[in-house]
Amino acid sequence: MEGITKTFPGVIANDNIDLAIEEAEIHGLLGENGAGKTVLMSILYGLLHPDEGKFFVKGKEVEGENYGPARAIKLGLGMVHQSFMLIPSFTVAENITLGIEPMKRKFLLDDHKMVKDVKEMSVRYKLNVDPEARVDSLPVGVQQRVEILKALYKGADILILDEPTSVLIPSEVEELFKALLTLKSQGKTVIFISHKLKEVLSICDRVTVLKRGSVVGTVRASDTDMEELAMMMVGRKVVLTIEKKGVESGKCVLKVENLRSSNDRGLPALRGVDFEIHGSEILGMAGVEGNGQTELIEVLMGLRRAEGKVFLDDEDISDLSTEKRIKMGIAHVPEDRRKRGLIGDFSVSENLILGSQGTPPFVKWLRTILDVKQITTFSRDAIKDFSIKTPSVDTPVQHLSGGTQQRVVLAREFHRRPKLIIASQPTRGLDVGATEYVRKGLVEMRDRGCAILLISADLDEVLMLSDKVAVIYEGRIVAIRPIEETNEQQLGLLMGGGKLD
Repeated sequence: MEGITKTFPGVIANDNIDLAIEEAEIHGLLGENGAGKTVLMSILYGLLHPDEGKFFVKGKEVEGENYGPARAIKLGLGMVHQSFMLIPSFTVAENITLGIEPMKRKFLLDDHKMVKDVKEMSVRYKLNVDPEARVDSLPVGVQQRVEILKALYKGADILILDEPTSVLIPSEVEELFKALLTLKSQGKTVIFISHKLKEVLSICDRVTVLKRGSVVGTVRASDTDMEELAMMMVGRKVVLTIEKKGVESGKCVLKVENLRSSNDRGLPALRGVDFEIHGSEILGMAGVEGNGQTELIEVLMGLRRAEGKVFLDDEDISDLSTEKRIKMGIAHVPEDRRKRGLIGDFSVSENLILGSQGTPPFVKWLRTILDVKQITTFSRDAIKDFSIKTPSVDTPVQHLSGGTQQRVVLAREFHRRPKLIIASQPTRGLDVGATEYVRKGLVEMRDRGCAILLISADLDEVLMLSDKVAVIYEGRIVAIRPIEETNEQQLGLLMGGGKLD
């Protein structure tokens, strides 16, 4: 790719990018969310058209306004998206061959050949799947294999994987990496889009780092380390390991007993959940997404009905509203800051006082009028204390970067001096610099006596920050362990429904 430039209103997504991918290599494309990785690969795959620049596949320039995914597939390109593009009610074989199904006669599918072809492919590429299984019955890791086989079935020699490990447990990541090495040994080329330093170093031959739409550099994985890659991504030295000092835990702050609740489809999501968290303690909750974590958070925040009991400082809050729970000292750092944590059209100041706008010191005249002077003073202090990069207190929060938006959320929630913080995926989509800041902030709140429930799909994060780890599987807590008595392999086994010897 040469001189690739792509702009959207107010944003330069790709700025004169040059990128060369060699045959039969695994090439990492590393960068924070918004760095331009997915946009660049979407251009290569024909989903977007560049404003400027050109690119070559197997030595031949790709030209034409009509270039799209269909032509990309004919050129040997395949892309596996972060959100899988499978039809749940179809079988594995039906999904893989969709659009190019083998036929006995016109209008009559050759089901036997379809299954036979997929079985042979799965053996050849060591991507074991059952061709006749329905996709909605398969775990996430197997569904990903189906997506890869679907691209290979269509003749892909160059495979683009967009954040392929984001929903996998450790054992599934290991299986994926084995499969990628097999593909490489058979002459396939893999472009591995990620923001996870450790994974990129473990699987890639070379790594290209993008920052704010530009290439920072390309390095051989064997000649670099996490510290150097982090510096390339952020532009400064980053502390990758957060040191926690020993702090004696306090009294029980949160206790839940036999919580049971259903998901939005009316199916059981929580099946008798019990745990407690003490002051000066971080309880990390590990689990594959979709095992009841979202429903648990909503129950704790009063956003979803449930059977069972929730106690805050020994007081039963099971029937209290979300507003009352917040006033009693529960803070919430949501997994999707744009949908639930912030109001994009509101200013930084307005978002910083959300939930407290009707209470002193932000109101005057019998709590009927907002005290703009007090709000501005508070906002400027918060911007300084939390290093919020914004042109002014009046800037709409939607114009800020993801990391800066997360700082706004933390500033608001920490300001309330909570007893309990529920932090869900607090570093998702953040660069390593913003991640460092968020993790340090949570540990500081823990050291001040706060109880913290940390729900994260990042096992490294759970192991680094937690004092205890709970594993949730199919709506049940299957284990709670002190951090010094567990490891990534044990947690991964439990997250997948396995049992320890």
